[in-house]
Amino acid sequence: MVERLSWKKLAWELAFFYLPWIGLGAIFGHMAWFLLAATWIQLLWHYYNQLKMSDWLWKERSLTPPSGSGSWEPLFNGIYRLQIRNRRRRKELATLIRRFRSGAESMPDALVVFRSEGHIVWCNKLAQHVLGFRWPDDAGQPINNLLRSPDFVRYLSKRRFEHPIEITAPTNPDRTLELRIMPYTDGEYIMVVRDVSQVKQLEGMRRNFFANVSHELRTPMTVLQGYLEMTSDPEMMPRPMWDKAHTVMTEQLERMSGLVNQLLTLSKIEAAPVVELSEIVTVPAMLEILEKEAISLSGDKDQIFHFDVESDLNVFADEDQLRSAISNLVYNAVKHTPPNAEISVRWFNTSKGPRLEVQDSGEGIAPQHIHRLTERFYRVDKARSRETGGSGLGLAIVKHALSHHDAQLEIASTVGEGSTFAFTLPKRLVVGEE
Repeated sequence: MVERLSWKKLAWELAFFYLPWIGLGAIFGHMAWFLLAATWIQLLWHYYNQLKMSDWLWKERSLTPPSGSGSWEPLFNGIYRLQIRNRRRRKELATLIRRFRSGAESMPDALVVFRSEGHIVWCNKLAQHVLGFRWPDDAGQPINNLLRSPDFVRYLSKRRFEHPIEITAPTNPDRTLELRIMPYTDGEYIMVVRDVSQVKQLEGMRRNFFANVSHELRTPMTVLQGYLEMTSDPEMMPRPMWDKAHTVMTEQLERMSGLVNQLLTLSKIEAAPVVELSEIVTVPAMLEILEKEAISLSGDKDQIFHFDVESDLNVFADEDQLRSAISNLVYNAVKHTPPNAEISVRWFNTSKGPRLEVQDSGEGIAPQHIHRLTERFYRVDKARSRETGGSGLGLAIVKHALSHHDAQLEIASTVGEGSTFAFTLPKRLVVGEE
């Protein structure tokens, strides 16, 4: 093991080096010339070892130090040990940086690290996607030059980051971003960016949902309250008026009952866990019953029904949810089809899977309304929907029931000609399909 260099070792080395030259000077005389020659040899030897060290540090890529002797051996080995230690530390630091970046890339939020003066140090890939940053091109750029939202610029200049801020996404005006800035290291901050568009949308849907429910229940309750107040005075409620009031109150109670039942059905379907669809549902038998119910619901409208059903096409499904989806489509066709018009229902197999199509001969739907039909309480014509007893929840129930079967509702409509509502179940749900 090589010991570290000390002044004692240097003194002994010089003493052993000069002692023979002093002896030769004493024997042959000319002591000064012998000491000068020894000093020149010592200088040349040190100069040679300096060149070896320079070549090792700047030219050679090997960590192994060159061979040395005397006082240079501890120096070579000491530098070698420092290089080994620094390489180990660099490897540990690189591992930590990789772990940090891997963890930052796997996070569901965008991350940006910037200095106190605002210059960007690093950002993850999600920040590049959400904020439109380009890495490493934007390294060192002031963050307020890339995020030019006035609210963010004021927020950054105030240096008060106790509360988050919301801004419009620079890459998509329809999205809302929540920005939260926290101290990271000395002179640096980390900004966490989260897309809260869906949360905002759900909050808006919740407010609209309660407003719509309140509005839908207010009308029948007002009617019932008015008639009940009239019944308190027998003279104000003669027999003919009582018969009419009884009919209206019964209709309004049925309307409220239907609304509550649909709300319960929708809540039940939404809250249902995603389970394996292993129950065999005999769809042809279900459609046979629905055909009779549709004819009964049609009443005196004399509508013409065409049910084209493959008698042996059964599926694995949740029977209650699938019945809710199909019945809502069939009942909607009956409600929105004029008298003496045709309604067609087809259940058949395709290359993609079993398909149901319900075609009516109603007024049709304008294109701007089609993408919103599955929203709760959305109606194309509110006055007409109330006349037919619609609540605006039927297609929302269909949408959520089909989503549990990996299917989507397809809507095609032509104004003045009618509409077609259809869906295709996955082929793997066909009974007997391998």
